[in-house]
Amino acid sequence: MPGSPYLEETPPGLLTWPGLLRIFAPPVVAFLGACWYSGVLFEALVILTLTLFFIAWWRR
Repeated sequence: MPGSPYLEETPPGLLTWPGLLRIFAPPVVAFLGACWYSGVLFEALVILTLTLFFIAWWRR
């Protein structure tokens, strides 16, 4: 990867964006798909947004 601070590859145990997306994207897509099927997609998106705002506020 250009501009990477690592010489060969990322150190073991370091979570990068590709790894993070592989872990979190499938469950989130499945959850939102189930909410869409149930007709509560807007409510799920509101709860997801509020949760992410709370986590960002908590970590600052």
